[in-house]
Amino acid sequence: MARVLTPRAEDFPRWYQDLIAKAQLADNGPVRGTMVIRPAGYAIWERMQSEMDARIKATGAENAYFPLFIPESYLKREAQHVEGFSPELAVVTHGGGKQLAEPVVVRPTSETVIGEFMAKWVDSYRDLPLLLNQWANVVRWELRPRIFLRTSEFLWQEGHTAHADEADARAYARRILHEAYEDFMVNVLGIPVVVGRKTARERFAGATSTYTLEGMMGDGKALQMGTSHELGQNFARAFDITYSSADRTVEHAWTTSWGTSTRMLGGLIMAHGDDDGLRVPPRIAPIQAYVMIVKAGDGVGEAAGKLRDALRDAGVRVALDDRVDTPFGRRAVDAELKGYPVRVEVGPRDLAAGNAVVVRRTDGSKTPVPVGDVVSTVLAALDADQKTLHDSALAFRESRTVDVKTLDEALEASATGWARLPWAAVGTEGETRANGQGVTVRCLVRPDGSVPDSEDEPDLVAILARAY
Repeated sequence: MARVLTPRAEDFPRWYQDLIAKAQLADNGPVRGTMVIRPAGYAIWERMQSEMDARIKATGAENAYFPLFIPESYLKREAQHVEGFSPELAVVTHGGGKQLAEPVVVRPTSETVIGEFMAKWVDSYRDLPLLLNQWANVVRWELRPRIFLRTSEFLWQEGHTAHADEADARAYARRILHEAYEDFMVNVLGIPVVVGRKTARERFAGATSTYTLEGMMGDGKALQMGTSHELGQNFARAFDITYSSADRTVEHAWTTSWGTSTRMLGGLIMAHGDDDGLRVPPRIAPIQAYVMIVKAGDGVGEAAGKLRDALRDAGVRVALDDRVDTPFGRRAVDAELKGYPVRVEVGPRDLAAGNAVVVRRTDGSKTPVPVGDVVSTVLAALDADQKTLHDSALAFRESRTVDVKTLDEALEASATGWARLPWAAVGTEGETRANGQGVTVRCLVRPDGSVPDSEDEPDLVAILARAY
């Protein structure tokens, strides 16, 4: 295939930008830092929404919607929160041709406005837990934007919950972390993630605990794929979210928040893409099988249509490419770029022999298959290639992760991948030093890989890396 993209090994950032443009996933918006998500990219985001939404609802949360504009005074009620977001805020001072009596902030996240309404809706312990989620856009003014990874406006889901006690809040934040986020990322996106606890320095502004899911990208850097936060009673006190307990005492609620965003699209590209374009895991792919007419004539169109229908009837998300006025080679390159998991090529010569050609995106293999066996072959390929993409990403992560004993060794290892070392060998002073060299503590885990309850637990392991 003719080279369309900058090779990843030559210039990974340029490869990423090339791929987004050539696969028609997104474009830069007219305002610096904004993006236009094109249909091919948005179709993947819709699949992400669908899969994630089902998992979130399975945990008991319900969808709602809250305003884009938030009174500036709301953010100022929680000091750590406003301090953490101040550099990123977009503030509206005029509306309707007049200066506003109070400036309004374009939401960077919705803890404050949702806290205001939680206080209004919660009276008794019987109203708890209150489990809410919204799909929305947020604005965080980015100085160094990159499509999908860091944009001034992006799409996401943000969950916000209130609970009667700390243990219930913690259990729910962890449930979202594992049952919604980790399950989706590993089993649908095919991205193996390290799940751990953020250090105090990296914690979400206003939270008491932040849990994270970190994926390794194709250049060895880390990407934070999602986070879940325990907010303690900080926002409950700021917004007076109280309830009458069963003992008839008035108590402050315990709250959580958690979110994932279109950043996952960037992660999908960088974790699985190759020099020929996207490789979309079958479970998330909007088009799993792409039936292509190589050349018209000799019943090819009819046979291709029947294969499309048979695949659709078997539950495969399928599309038919019958654009025979466009050279087949160009169409094949486009299909490679967009990462369709399987192509079914139907041409006069193969059809005369009773075959179609099944092309698998993961390894580029091309196999003549009897027309009657195409459906079963495609189904088997989709299952196998979902596993292949996950397993290859896991093998890559393990090959680029090293165990070290000192911070100096960790900083050296971070040039090409991740480093694991005792948190006691880093500490807050070492973390500051690492940050000065562009390296961050991505998360803390227990020696067995599980998520700690506190960064003060003994024998914790730190994961250090450069990150997006």
